[in-house]
Amino acid sequence: MTFPHIDPVFLKLGPLEFRWYGLMYICGFIAAYFIISAGVKRKGLPLSKDDVADLIFTAAMGVILGGRLGYILFYNLSYYLEHPLKLFAVWEGGMSFHGGLTGAIVGGFIYLRKRQIRFYQIADISFLAGPVGLGLGRIGNFINGELYGRITDVPWGMVFPSGGPLPRHPSQLYEAFLEGPVMFLVLWIISHRVKQEGVVFWSFIGLYGLFRFLVEFVREPDAQLGFLAGGLSMGQLLSLPMFLVGVAMVIHRMRKG
Repeated sequence: MTFPHIDPVFLKLGPLEFRWYGLMYICGFIAAYFIISAGVKRKGLPLSKDDVADLIFTAAMGVILGGRLGYILFYNLSYYLEHPLKLFAVWEGGMSFHGGLTGAIVGGFIYLRKRQIRFYQIADISFLAGPVGLGLGRIGNFINGELYGRITDVPWGMVFPSGGPLPRHPSQLYEAFLEGPVMFLVLWIISHRVKQEGVVFWSFIGLYGLFRFLVEFVREPDAQLGFLAGGLSMGQLLSLPMFLVGVAMVIHRMRKG
């Protein structure tokens, strides 16, 4: 199949460039606002619309700071030790989902603790919105022609602009499908059938860990790291614990309930 070669920049205003990838982030946060607002109203929680906006802003800051820090620590520490000024060059790329997730959780936990609201009450609602942002973000990766898969001979393999002359798995689309509509559907069903607090949150953790671990088998590992322990990628080494802890905590919350 032919890579569509979509211009990563969808709008130019003088020196300013607006990229599809950034737009995907914005759309994800907007979707999160409406999903969380609806969930808060449905459950009768003491949060106004402004409170929901503040919560999303706090989580977004956690995503950016945690994502950057996670990438530096897990994926390219030696480079940033040699070039410390590059720590702040976020426009050059370099974000880690696992770090961003940790930052969002920490930021949300601090915000909710100040408001004296139980973490799981909001986490179960908030992480129902997670698959929307994840799916859109992976589409943004595809448009950018980055984070592509390994060389393959499957009929739907694509030649990516920066991936050499051979066709590769469009692994961004695999992740967009699994982490987007598939995960959302599963979490939506769980949220309407399971009443125990925390089950949706930990199901998100476990499902992401599972889907990311599986897709990494066809995704090209980071060039500066390659394959690590047991022939696994860094993404797999970070995702496997998520799956195991997520499953264990779902069982724990169900038994506690």
